[in-house]
Amino acid sequence: MASTYPSLGSADERPQLGRNLTYGMLDSLGRAIVTGRYEQEAFPTEAELAKQHGVSRSVTREAVKMLTAKGLLSARPRQGTVVQPSQNWNLFDTDVLRWLLERKFSLDLLRQFNELRVAIEPEAAALAARVATQDDLRAISLGLDRMAAAERGEEDSLDADIAFHVAILRASENPFYAQFRDVVSTALRSSIRFTNRIKGHTASLAEHAAVRDAIAARDPERARAAMRVLIGDVLTLIGQAETAKP
Repeated sequence: MASTYPSLGSADERPQLGRNLTYGMLDSLGRAIVTGRYEQEAFPTEAELAKQHGVSRSVTREAVKMLTAKGLLSARPRQGTVVQPSQNWNLFDTDVLRWLLERKFSLDLLRQFNELRVAIEPEAAALAARVATQDDLRAISLGLDRMAAAERGEEDSLDADIAFHVAILRASENPFYAQFRDVVSTALRSSIRFTNRIKGHTASLAEHAAVRDAIAARDPERARAAMRVLIGDVLTLIGQAETAKP
């Protein structure tokens, strides 16, 4: 089957990799893999990639190693480097998640992400209610204040909402919950854009305040329930959108 993708032979057609050639190549190749470019054609050799992108073999080799570590590629004896099936990809890697979310919008992926959130964030909120320090509580309140400022057009609503949720993960004082901050930050950008578009307004300040107040009151059960309400609203909207699909 003839490829529907253009040749990358000329300088004008090569991807623009930016200043950091390795990470630029990583981003270009990762996005190409996730969007299915190599479903119908073999993954290029290091020499071919170096020529296509106009970089050294060492840059190509490092980018391929990084993609292999993310589960997108594997090197097999006498078979070269091959693209791995999507079930082998590391979905907790923020680059992989970003490439997936930048791909054709998927309600399935959005629902699956929020199903993960509802298993994690309510428990993080309950734990924060038990162990959060005063600095943690201030960070959560600052996130809420930023959300209020966003309502007035003085802050970015996405950044403010993400700051609130990340502050709660950190306030759990559990490094395993805290490790989810980058995944949550990356995926929330798509989730929040979707819910805001459906609802026609930004996130509910009152519902977020209920989470903050429960944590500040040292009430784990109320904190858990309030966070479940937040994420449950998102899952309801996604379910409605899936039902409305033709």
